[in-house]
Amino acid sequence: MSGKVAVVTGANKGIGLAVVRAVCEAGFDGDVVLTARSEQLGREAVQQIRAAGHRAVFHQLDITSKSSALELQRFLKNTYGGLDVLINNAGIAYKNNAPEPFGEQAEVTMRTNFWGTLWVCQALFPILKPNARVVNVSSFVSKRSLDKCSPELQAKLRDPAITEEELCSLMNEFVAAAKRGDHESKGWANTAYGISKVGVTVLSMIQARTLTKTRAGEGILLNACNPGWVRTDMAGQSADKTPEEGAETPVYLALLPEGAKEPHGRFLSDKKVEEW
Repeated sequence: MSGKVAVVTGANKGIGLAVVRAVCEAGFDGDVVLTARSEQLGREAVQQIRAAGHRAVFHQLDITSKSSALELQRFLKNTYGGLDVLINNAGIAYKNNAPEPFGEQAEVTMRTNFWGTLWVCQALFPILKPNARVVNVSSFVSKRSLDKCSPELQAKLRDPAITEEELCSLMNEFVAAAKRGDHESKGWANTAYGISKVGVTVLSMIQARTLTKTRAGEGILLNACNPGWVRTDMAGQSADKTPEEGAETPVYLALLPEGAKEPHGRFLSDKKVEEW
């Protein structure tokens, strides 16, 4: 049980794979665990990284499964004695022309992007080592979507004292309203992906606040970030950034030097803190 370890979720392609490569190329002194839902695609991606001479390890992870997250926890604890870096990158988005009803899109998107991220954190936070770094990959769409919500919802979601329980309740309220078809009249923006990423950003601020209290003095830093509009299968080929460019901010936050105090509990774009 020795050595440093970083975990990247949803890492068999796109931003996640670029993050794994960039962390390795930055000289991370340990193993980088590339996780993916598909074992075949994940192992193929690891071979790409290893072919370049880097220390990549594959572990299967379906973030929508609590048991899968706990299995990853056991592996990390038994192999490395804990976790040094966690980059929660896995996420989904429906295409604009997707045929599924909006309520279904909202439920599936929220289960992956918000609940999946939360469940991975719940499984892995207990094994975070001192000076660990946690990065929750959100989106510029989160801020844009929040700005389109009602003033009442904006106030709740920007409240610095909002609790995890209150946030989870709001995310459930959105999905319920989306299924009924009255989410817009209830003050929500008309975007399942956007609201799920609002949840990720606000969750990050809550988690950072909690870690400051429960792990005081251990130097753990946690932030949310916007990788930008990146050319991936999800965003399409008209986006303005390459996956490598999209990886820059997540990797910057993942490799903040020991002893750094900031940023913590913030939302960053292009390595700069944005007001939420």
